[in-house]
Amino acid sequence: MRAIGRNEHFADVIMREKPVIGVIHLLPLPGSPRFKGSLGAILRRAFADAEAYIDGGISWIIIENYGDAPYSVRVRDPAVLASFTVVARELMASFGKVRWGLNLLRNSAPEALAVAYAVGARYIRVNALVEAISAPEGILYPVARELAEIKGRLGAWNIGVLADIHVKHGTPIAPRSLEDTARDAVERGGADAIIVSGSRTGAPPSPSDLAEARRAGAPVLVGSGVTPGNIDTLSRLADGFIIGTYFKKQGVTTNPVDRERVAWMMSLLREGSRSR
Repeated sequence: MRAIGRNEHFADVIMREKPVIGVIHLLPLPGSPRFKGSLGAILRRAFADAEAYIDGGISWIIIENYGDAPYSVRVRDPAVLASFTVVARELMASFGKVRWGLNLLRNSAPEALAVAYAVGARYIRVNALVEAISAPEGILYPVARELAEIKGRLGAWNIGVLADIHVKHGTPIAPRSLEDTARDAVERGGADAIIVSGSRTGAPPSPSDLAEARRAGAPVLVGSGVTPGNIDTLSRLADGFIIGTYFKKQGVTTNPVDRERVAWMMSLLREGSRSR
């Protein structure tokens, strides 16, 4: 079956570049429960993290409102959306050569797509594209139709969609095999790449889950739990990685990015690539 609305060019870019996508976990934004009262502090931290990633050899970065927990199923607060847009735009204006992406937790992919269109981001991450998920925030309803409608209205078909399958911190309400769900995400939901994660932030996926997802015929990214200890095994099964926790100081997700950890992981990947 031919995929609906897939951005074939973006999938080709992933296959060619095998990206390591560093995550900028933003501090709590204005409008979120734990906001500390300073947008400037959020920007300074985000800029420092971006510099550490780039200095360490990263050229793909995704911005995420990680500090806004506990999350809404969909972001409706105008202050959160406005400040997220401002931060994304400031980062992109200052670090133009990065392939930037956006993730608005918990499942605000339509809102993230609109922001991506406005600021020129290249891709978004979607936690529930074609699945209904039971999560701590409530029920995450699939948003594939809504994304397609927005893309059509804006002419934004060039913005890539990275779709989680059986997303971490959640359970499918009507479980189906990972392969079938991945195929639906690609063929019916328009996903350009599939993300396979462990059960929680910092937990790796099983090799068998990665192998199963690959049968959907789209690039597969590891979405959590990548470390120097498992990178060689995972790199044989995946087409790229989204790495947040390991890249932080002491491996703590809420800490700033550690340039040395980034550089070390990138050197391991280069060595592994040469040896294969």
